[in-house]
Amino acid sequence: MRWLAVVLGVLLTGAALPAQAGPESATHALIGYLHASFGNGSGYVRMADVPDEWDIIDLAFGEPTSPTSGDIRFNRCPAAECPEVESDADFITAIRAKQAAGKKVLISIGGANGQVQLTTTAARDTFVSSVGAIIDKYGLDGLDVDFEGHSLYLDAGDTDFKNPTTPVIVNLVSALKTLKAKYGDKFVLTMAPETFFVQVGYQFYGGSNDNRAGSYLPVIDAVRDFLTVLHVQDYNSGPVMGLDNQYHTMGGADFHIAMTDMVKAGFPVANTGRTFPGLRDDQIGFGLPAAVSAGNGYTAPAAVHEALDCLVKGQNCGGYSLRGGPSPGFRGLMTWSINWDHYYDWEFRNSHAPYLDSLP
Repeated sequence: MRWLAVVLGVLLTGAALPAQAGPESATHALIGYLHASFGNGSGYVRMADVPDEWDIIDLAFGEPTSPTSGDIRFNRCPAAECPEVESDADFITAIRAKQAAGKKVLISIGGANGQVQLTTTAARDTFVSSVGAIIDKYGLDGLDVDFEGHSLYLDAGDTDFKNPTTPVIVNLVSALKTLKAKYGDKFVLTMAPETFFVQVGYQFYGGSNDNRAGSYLPVIDAVRDFLTVLHVQDYNSGPVMGLDNQYHTMGGADFHIAMTDMVKAGFPVANTGRTFPGLRDDQIGFGLPAAVSAGNGYTAPAAVHEALDCLVKGQNCGGYSLRGGPSPGFRGLMTWSINWDHYYDWEFRNSHAPYLDSLP
């Protein structure tokens, strides 16, 4: 049964959780991005028209006025670009209705075009105040960090993810902790890094080849006590080495199994001599394109369900051995995007919501 009141009161609010959530309290969420500030050919979807199966709705995107300003603005899609766009009043009313039904609505910061580099404490403070203003204006439940491109990186010599020294890392961590302190237990924090910023840290951490490798790891580790969901983008990715020391390629069950197992089991971080500890299973999801047009790495529903059988139940793993064991509390599936799913007649929702409901 989805979204019981007791679950909402604990698991999705960021409140304290036991070291491992038991299967009796686990819920499995459908998480999707809603193109709220732009149109891209997939069509505009009004907040009121988002189907009930979507449990966490990420408003895409809040973007900075300049890469280093920290000043995040959320501008709703203009009518010239999105003729169907609703008024602010109707948008907010629809958000309240979603929340009354147990859904969470977040502002997602960044995206492919929204580079955010908090290089100074002034930018950090501006980030906190501007993000807080967006959350307060629309009455949102929290924040999704979707930093891509060159938003995060590691300075030369910054090799200890437990004690980062690079300003863009240190200031982001500080900003997230400040927002958590401001909003308390109700604050929902999710992250959508690309594999390069997380799992590639097994082979490379910063360094001269590309100083962005693994650069989400210190952020994830620093906020793990109040991180609601990490849903890595299992798409737009090159081959990535898993814990079996084999390269895995996106688009099939194998990739999702291996990449998600790394987040659950934890892994040694490149040549740093330190090990990134795994997350609780209720904090873990993975991301998929909703359709072939939404991004590289589309995975057919049957293969996604094969991956979930392995990750959640320890079954149908195709010969892969789970280093982190099964994850009965696995949080759920994220997709880019709700709009693309609508464009393709809700294939993602229709395929995966019933399957998630069927899991223990």
